[in-house]
Amino acid sequence: MTDMAHRARVALPTQLLFGLPLHAATVVDAVAACSAALRDRRRMLVGVLNAAKVVNLRSDPLLRDSLLDCDLLLADGQSVVWASRVLRRPLPERVAGIDLFVALLELAETEGRSVYLLGAREDVLHTLVERLQERYPRLRIAGARDGYFTADEASAVARDIRNSGADMLFLGMVSPKKEIFLAEQCRQLAVPVLHGVGGSFDVLAGVTRRAPELWQRWGMEWAYRFLQEPRRMWRRYLRTNSLFVLMLLRELLRPSTPLRRGEHPTS
Repeated sequence: MTDMAHRARVALPTQLLFGLPLHAATVVDAVAACSAALRDRRRMLVGVLNAAKVVNLRSDPLLRDSLLDCDLLLADGQSVVWASRVLRRPLPERVAGIDLFVALLELAETEGRSVYLLGAREDVLHTLVERLQERYPRLRIAGARDGYFTADEASAVARDIRNSGADMLFLGMVSPKKEIFLAEQCRQLAVPVLHGVGGSFDVLAGVTRRAPELWQRWGMEWAYRFLQEPRRMWRRYLRTNSLFVLMLLRELLRPSTPLRRGEHPTS
């Protein structure tokens, strides 16, 4: 397999929100873009944006550059979709990372593509593999590795992924470890489609529960998680939600200019 030096072209319109070019895409559009990248053997690095990342990207250069490096950048949080409408730069819908993950697994099974799963604890990963094999009996799992490896082991992990010949890599890892791994190893992986899915491994493995569909539709998944872990989450959500609203108000008054890799935001 050749190095994924060439990035896939995404024939989708973008909207500039908080300095980032978000693709105005549906789940169907995102899957089609990934399918085209697989056919052309070109890199399709998928990124997702939620309120927490909007708040943190201006003080976190690694996060900011990782988002700018994405070939397909989608609104994972319903709050981002609502903000796009308030700003009159509307996005068609929320594309949750876990929903795209499931859709790409279905694509992999249909087209005979192989996947590599990187992240979570070893026991969770084992359960995830078992459940995916039950749910998608024709899915080809090229490899799986838990996310508990050191920086010194990252190159060996990347080699294992490359040698697996996987068509898609799903990273069930937290930030900033995921961003660091992709920034340092992306060119060595030789995987066309790369998608960071956060805690989706835990959800599909049945370790944690996702919010009911109605809560998802109303953009209240954060509240559902808060009710499960109020003592741990209240400070984070109070800070994030408050700052996001303030940033939205500032964006209304003075829209951000496009962010650039390696540059500190000026607005």
